[in-house]
Amino acid sequence: MRRVRCVFFVFLVTIAAVLSLLDVGGCAKRHLPNALSKLKACRLAGIDEELVCGKLTVFENRETRTGRTIDLNVVVLPAFDQKHKAEPLFDLAGGPGAASTEAAAFYVGPGKAYRRRHDVVCVDQRGTGKSNRLAIPREKTPQYYLSEMFPVDYVRQMRHELEQRADLTKYTTSIAMDDLDDVRTWLGYDTINLFGASYGTQAALVYMRRHPENVRSAILLAVAPADLKMPLHHSESAARAMDLLFGECEQDATCHAAFPQIRDDWKNVLTQLEKQPARVEYSPPDKATPTTVEIQRGVFAEKIRSWMYGRDKAARIPLIVHHAATGDFAPFLQQAIAPSIPDFVADGMY
Repeated sequence: MRRVRCVFFVFLVTIAAVLSLLDVGGCAKRHLPNALSKLKACRLAGIDEELVCGKLTVFENRETRTGRTIDLNVVVLPAFDQKHKAEPLFDLAGGPGAASTEAAAFYVGPGKAYRRRHDVVCVDQRGTGKSNRLAIPREKTPQYYLSEMFPVDYVRQMRHELEQRADLTKYTTSIAMDDLDDVRTWLGYDTINLFGASYGTQAALVYMRRHPENVRSAILLAVAPADLKMPLHHSESAARAMDLLFGECEQDATCHAAFPQIRDDWKNVLTQLEKQPARVEYSPPDKATPTTVEIQRGVFAEKIRSWMYGRDKAARIPLIVHHAATGDFAPFLQQAIAPSIPDFVADGMY
């Protein structure tokens, strides 16, 4: 359940309108209240606006308050109207494993209406972003992008390496939400608004359960219930989503004319890949030397599942499936040789 901001743009604009956070221009220099004066002016890559950033140090073990510490990375996008501003909006990233500060670009672009009278606070949850990110390097070859979501050997290696610098039992959602409340106190806010999408909704629900007195409101988009165990139900949910997608294709005259047997195409390609993985030549777009890659059934299905998160990619699924059923995996590879999970997501958190 991963957050990809562009997917939710229409929904967010609608929510913004409901909240009456109208789009206004901001000045380069703004007066900051005492709470934000604890932070320092900063600039983030790709953002042509001065923001304010800081670090709040917390103990990895919040119970004993001894041993290792974590510097929580905090970025605040100040409200345009500092004189009449309302309660802040705390952004909760998806994943788990996405970094909230990666959403800053959204709040200076299509989502800046949220900032009319609200500071927007982005905190990299412990284990993500610049808050002791739980991830290890991986070689990004074409075959890497066609590997299982979390290969067992990779998970073992990752766990071994991460345990050298982190107590992995201390990176749970409940502990992270207590961190978030520390940030709220540190910045001097009373009650706050929460905004979460996908896993971020689960984090918001946990925060509301643990700190109800500090929540003014919550915006929950694509809700992940607190008892949802990802990716346990990915296959079941994907099967239902595929059924709905094929149904839409069958009801659309153009799609149905182009792919009249789309359900059979899907079954056939999965059957073929189950019998034997496909080995095909991949020609990189940068004109590098072509290489042979292997496509396994599970990887093919997982890529298709991940593309259903966005309408643009989902719209291409019938074409990709139809071509693959005939043995032509070029359309699939064109889209598949790229991260299913954005590179800024920390695998160790998932």
